[in-house]
Amino acid sequence: MSGDGESFESLDVADGGVPNVNPGVNPNPDANANPDPDPDPDPDANPGANPNPNLGANVNPGACARRSRWRAFAELVRAPAALSVPGDVLVGAAASGGLPRGREVALPVASVCLYWAGMALNDYADRDLDAKERPERPIPSGRISPGEALATAAGLTAAGVALGAWAGGRRRLPAVLGLAGAVWMYDLVLKGTPAAPTGMALARGLDVMVGARPGLPGGLADAAGCAGVVALHTYGVTALSRHEVHGTTPGPPAAALATAAATSFAAGAVGRRRRAGWGAPGGPGTRGGARWDRAGAASVSGAGLAGYLAAYGRPLVRAIGDPRVGTVRAAVGGGVLGLLPLQAALLSRLGRPHAALVLSAAWPGARALAKVVSPT
Repeated sequence: MSGDGESFESLDVADGGVPNVNPGVNPNPDANANPDPDPDPDPDANPGANPNPNLGANVNPGACARRSRWRAFAELVRAPAALSVPGDVLVGAAASGGLPRGREVALPVASVCLYWAGMALNDYADRDLDAKERPERPIPSGRISPGEALATAAGLTAAGVALGAWAGGRRRLPAVLGLAGAVWMYDLVLKGTPAAPTGMALARGLDVMVGARPGLPGGLADAAGCAGVVALHTYGVTALSRHEVHGTTPGPPAAALATAAATSFAAGAVGRRRRAGWGAPGGPGTRGGARWDRAGAASVSGAGLAGYLAAYGRPLVRAIGDPRVGTVRAAVGGGVLGLLPLQAALLSRLGRPHAALVLSAAWPGARALAKVVSPT
């Protein structure tokens, strides 16, 4: 900052003026003269009063503080990224007998609670590292205390497990407990180790299995196949996210792009055995005709996979050409939100194109929210 100080100190001479040799004397004694002095000043006048008493009357410091507080918690849990979570449960349910019904409709909410718990726990575990690498995060910036982050993670975990047990019943409880355990294992043990991408992939795969219905013939096997697709995508995104703070070489983004291509191929293979039975009584083809469902599913599935590659593949290509922090972080964000069109493609291939369209409609909203609160 020495350059700024030097310019400031030499301002009088540099502008062609004469230096003021006596800074305590005004060179123009009439400059501050009052041309119309008030011989009888008002003794009740208050020079510090606001001439417009209504100015700022609508400012509510308490409301501003509450909004700031809510924003801090939204950043802590990466609120927009939660829109990528319910689709996991929907895919698991669709792969094993149909979309959630009855109490099961609360399963996506339980899944979101566990996801948010993992995000809060992640920031708690990384608070010392974030103080150096990402000081704008809620904990190092002082907006959220470490104790509050840990309490948020514990409370959301308890809420997610309780809601999942109520909505999913005894048969789904192992998947719910497994997901909660995988979240805490990743944040407190695996993160920062070579096993971190595998741990995160396992958690996301278990999220799909939360929606699966045990006991139905072939249901768990089909759901496990979909869980593998989601886990493969998650592995690639997590491996790339390890380079979003310092940047990297073209290698990691290229590896993530190869993983995305493999994910698209695997998603395209989902549901082939199931589609052979379309049009049978009770199958997806009985309402509206099997021909319409086949055509609709194919078009929605193709659009979903195209959207997935556009949301995730294009930023990966940019990161390969310019693997600096900004482009790598943008690619990671694209991968997080790219799950939405991928899930829509899976739902469509499982014979649920209408549900896929509903899920696809959430994608633009998630991208808009991501511009306000970062999903990474």
